[in-house]
Amino acid sequence: MRLSVPSVFLALAYASTSALAQTYTLSSSVVGSEFLSAFTFEAIADPTSGFVTYVDEATAQSDGLISSTSASFRMGADSTTTLSPTGAGRNSVRIKSNAAYTTHVAVFDLDHMPEGCGTWPAIWEVDEADWPDAGEIDIVEGVNNVTPNQSTLHTGPGCTIPANGGVAQYGTTVSTDCNANDDGNAGCGVQSPDSNSFGPAFNAAGGGYYAMERTTTSIKVWFWARDSAYIPAAFTSGATSIDTSSWGEPTAYFPNTDCDIDTEFGSLNIVINLTFCGDWAGSSSVYAASGCSSTCIDYVAENPSAFVDAYFDFASLTIYE
Repeated sequence: MRLSVPSVFLALAYASTSALAQTYTLSSSVVGSEFLSAFTFEAIADPTSGFVTYVDEATAQSDGLISSTSASFRMGADSTTTLSPTGAGRNSVRIKSNAAYTTHVAVFDLDHMPEGCGTWPAIWEVDEADWPDAGEIDIVEGVNNVTPNQSTLHTGPGCTIPANGGVAQYGTTVSTDCNANDDGNAGCGVQSPDSNSFGPAFNAAGGGYYAMERTTTSIKVWFWARDSAYIPAAFTSGATSIDTSSWGEPTAYFPNTDCDIDTEFGSLNIVINLTFCGDWAGSSSVYAASGCSSTCIDYVAENPSAFVDAYFDFASLTIYE
């Protein structure tokens, strides 16, 4: 699937991943304004301590933080208001799917993701009422425009993933302990080797596709840039079924070798949100290393025009079960 991977290694990867692949049937396809009926707006305090004010749907509509066409759903943050660094955070949007899922495949056709110093966008799955014991799957996540994308699991005690070389995946494992109670809730993460998998580079390339498959034996994440020759045909043909065995090696592969997927992960909702600063993006060492100016909160508060491009633009979300 990847031109940079030797064919012999690819064959081995296919053999190891195909055995666990499944065929899935279209469950729902969410496009344009259908996001408003498929998701609920969460005007809640940010659990990651971000400099953000999540607004309700009516406020998001009136303030122009969301918009839709027949082929697009856009959600983002305020880019006009100068704030006090000691006051309320920048207005933004957090939505949660009304449906919850166990075994399934979610495909995100994304044209644009938020960018800017201080930003922390994420597409993930979680049971907010039983976190971390019901698990969390971070599909798309990063901070401060720093590439690449990182896909991460957060769980209760007793879940780890193999180190590099332990599974057939395209990405690089950067942490193996999934327990949210350890290492400051770093989780077990895999970074994509694709520089256009996150932030401004993703947007400059016209976006792309992210797909996550969850079964009883593994969780996998794939990424295809918009110009990739390997995008599954089902994504553009309108097919009502998919077979993940034809997708090749995933970017991130989390097996159940040392993590019982069935017990560590419950029925999860999809959450899409954009926060600012907070526990990760606003960490003094992380923010400074990103090359951003000032302090995170000061920058986000005082530079509203820096967030004109701080928005998600979804062409579609497709669920197969």
